[in-house]
Amino acid sequence: MPSSSTLAAPARTRLPTALYALTAGSFGIGCAEFVIMGLLLQVAADLQVTIAAAGMLVSGYALGVFAGAPVLTLLTRRMPRKAVLLALMVIYTVGNAACALAPDYITLMIARVLTSLTHGTFFGVGAVVATGLVPEDRRASAISVMFSGLTLATLLGMPAGAWLGLHLGWRSTFWAMTLVGLLSLAVIALLVQKSQDHGARVALRDELATIGRPQVLLGLLMTVLQSMGIFAVITYVQPLLTRVSGFGEAAVSPILLLFGAGMIVGNVLGGRFADRAPTRAVLATLAALTLVLAAMTLAIHSQVLVVAFVGILGVAAFATVSPLQLRVLRHAHGAGENLASSFNIAAFNLGNGLGAWMGGVVVDHGAGLTALPWVAALAPMAALAVAWLSVKMEQGARARAPMAQACP
Repeated sequence: MPSSSTLAAPARTRLPTALYALTAGSFGIGCAEFVIMGLLLQVAADLQVTIAAAGMLVSGYALGVFAGAPVLTLLTRRMPRKAVLLALMVIYTVGNAACALAPDYITLMIARVLTSLTHGTFFGVGAVVATGLVPEDRRASAISVMFSGLTLATLLGMPAGAWLGLHLGWRSTFWAMTLVGLLSLAVIALLVQKSQDHGARVALRDELATIGRPQVLLGLLMTVLQSMGIFAVITYVQPLLTRVSGFGEAAVSPILLLFGAGMIVGNVLGGRFADRAPTRAVLATLAALTLVLAAMTLAIHSQVLVVAFVGILGVAAFATVSPLQLRVLRHAHGAGENLASSFNIAAFNLGNGLGAWMGGVVVDHGAGLTALPWVAALAPMAALAVAWLSVKMEQGARARAPMAQACP
């Protein structure tokens, strides 16, 4: 009779249903991150704050993700992974309900930060659970399926949230996300089995030591640099399209749909590529992202070309995610996988903030909007150099291993 672990590794033609429960959770959490961007004007008017202050709700969330990922992962390290996922969805649901009920700006900010604490740990622990559900050669695809919820949140959740906010008030959007949280909670409870926890008991010092491994640190650095390059451009895509490419403001949202669609395609392609050749996938996707950003410099003055490049940038941006996440997990070796995976999500969000800052410096104190793509390309180029160094170190370690075994 087959064991539960055998049942958790289905045939290559079919991924386990539990993966889609994780996708539902990642969709909800992705919506919580992105929908506020389409509600800033309504929030600012209702709570009587400036648009800049409303924009800080985005920054507060990002900082909460960066701080919350390692802290919550350490606090829940002894819990079964299914229990962790359920607890995080409870916090997410309560946090969004608190946002909907917030009587003032400070309360809303606190509720946003509370909600953000779930983000990094959910994606970090969820990625570990996802890879434990499938055979070794499908781990990257499992990660990409889970992360497809995040890409769908960008493509569908953000415009849907903006539409609700426009027609029913911004609080209705947060009530909708509260409902999404309840549904995700139910789906995870039903479909993710305790036998799929795969949670080993690892000493705290061993988990922390995992983060200090050179290859894990290099993987985290690659993620920060990759994210910097993406967000140095995409944060300022509205002024790029309107002031440089000559589009009207009404055209920005439809063009951004192409970016979201590209993210979905890139997420799938990156996962499949990493299943077949994990190391080559890291190098090739980082190289592709560098080339796309650099070439975009030549495209921004042509409306036809810039629209195409926004979609291509979405593909290149998310094609890197699964290979980088998988590389960090591979070098974590089971000891502290949860923590390493969560740190990688925190690294991605740190890169978001640094990229937006770098882009702002270029626009306000540098060469201006037209220089953004080529300056942004320097970040994934640096990530590619780090990846090359990491691979060389890996090859050197493999070459030394037989010599060490041969010595008496």
